[in-house]
Amino acid sequence: MKQSEINYLVALVEKIKYGSVTIVIHDGKITQLDVAEKHRLSK
Repeated sequence: MKQSEINYLVALVEKIKYGSVTIVIHDGKITQLDVAEKHRLSK
């Protein structure tokens, strides 16, 4: 994994307050990052 890819992944994780990051791997290499962010509404 390249350092630029690691930096990008870390930036995604730091940006999200609530949610998930899914890493998709194909032939032993990361091919896709899926980001699902949740937004909480006030009651």
